[in-house]
Amino acid sequence: MKLVIQIPCLNEAEDLPATLAALPRKIDGIDTIEILVIDDGSTDNTAQVARMWGVHHVVRHRTNRGLAAAFRSGIDAALAAGADIIVNTDADGQYVGEDIAKIVAPILDGRADIVVGDRGVGNNEHFGPVKRRLQELGSRVVQRLANVHVSDAVSGFRAISRDAAQRINITTEFSYTTDMLIQAGRKRLSILSVPIRTNATLRPSRLFKSIPRFIVNTGITMARAYTTYNPLRAFVGLGLAIAFVGVVPIVRFLLFYIQGAGDGHVQSLVIGGALLVLGVMVAVMGVLADLIAANRKLIEASLVRLRQIEERLSAAPEAQEPAVQTRRKGAA
Repeated sequence: MKLVIQIPCLNEAEDLPATLAALPRKIDGIDTIEILVIDDGSTDNTAQVARMWGVHHVVRHRTNRGLAAAFRSGIDAALAAGADIIVNTDADGQYVGEDIAKIVAPILDGRADIVVGDRGVGNNEHFGPVKRRLQELGSRVVQRLANVHVSDAVSGFRAISRDAAQRINITTEFSYTTDMLIQAGRKRLSILSVPIRTNATLRPSRLFKSIPRFIVNTGITMARAYTTYNPLRAFVGLGLAIAFVGVVPIVRFLLFYIQGAGDGHVQSLVIGGALLVLGVMVAVMGVLADLIAANRKLIEASLVRLRQIEERLSAAPEAQEPAVQTRRKGAA
């Protein structure tokens, strides 16, 4: 059983050594632990520091492509390295390295596909009151959208089984955390939360420059992920709501028409008719989007199958080489 710990980095040369030193080198049930650093276009010597500290794998982006892209690159590299379990952690030392054993345990026991480290946002002494409330609100929204119970939806400290990593396709450009959970919930993957410890961070997050911007980007990510995997419910529901609003002025016009005063209220009929047509069009868009979503599911299933075939083909030469050497010795 191989565990790959991936660490997305952006100008983390100063903090990375302490984070690497805190990572576990041995976990019960894990045969091999390897470390993967994703250098997302750093302008310092993050990659060199990673190699100096004996990191097994280093992936570099020539320019800064964002956390979601770094996460995707890490997942691809970890799968190529033969990871059975992938753990994602931050380079700023926010998460306690020893707790990696806690979040991989449910996967080792076969109880979960994805495990999210719960920082206890509501009572975490390292978070301010505004951040606590926003984190709690965001987690409740994600729970409702994904139909899963995750008390800390934006926690980046999480463990992923190989099968789950092959099935998740991050499409957002901002942060993978909520997108990943909504996908996993709709794909019926087993998700658990495990309480973990945190350390105080001495610098602001590099993911976002302000809380309002973080809220907007996270909201867009959640809306996009939800409509991608639930288009029929999202668009048909919206279309019915618009159509219902359109019915109100039409009924108003009919009441005046019955009373013989319809000539002065034709505008209600026009507005109501326009809203009714718009509602029907939005609902039809939902049906079309649902058909596209069905096609996307087939493509994703083919992608998982393709990844599995690639793994078998890459493993085949390694398995065949000893047999070839044995035949050569026999011939000699």
